[in-house]
Amino acid sequence: MAIQNVLTAQETDQELIEKTVSYYLDGGTNNDFETLKKAFHENATMKFISDSAYKEVNALDFFKKGMKPGPKQNRKTSIISVDITGTAANAKLKIEYDTFAFIDYMNLLKIDGQWKVVSKIFYRQRK
Repeated sequence: MAIQNVLTAQETDQELIEKTVSYYLDGGTNNDFETLKKAFHENATMKFISDSAYKEVNALDFFKKGMKPGPKQNRKTSIISVDITGTAANAKLKIEYDTFAFIDYMNLLKIDGQWKVVSKIFYRQRK
């Protein structure tokens, strides 16, 4: 009886982080909260400046309230960089619209073997 060896390629942390932040990018582009939420830890925070004031919210609550099903958004997304040290990582993302872009900084932790966004800060940049 022959035993068949099956090799499975394990994804690198870099690839796993890119997959995680892609859930966020793709979910946002397609107005798909179920996909977007795969990127975030349930207690993830989002911090930003709005009208010159500091704001802090639960990221999933924010997106769940603001995301409405509809046509795909007209935007271009990219992962600019990923920096990993052990079980901590940071990803810089760019989401471009016609007149502005969001620059997102996503902080991730490897929790129970899965990379999850635990906090997000961003800046809205005019073109």
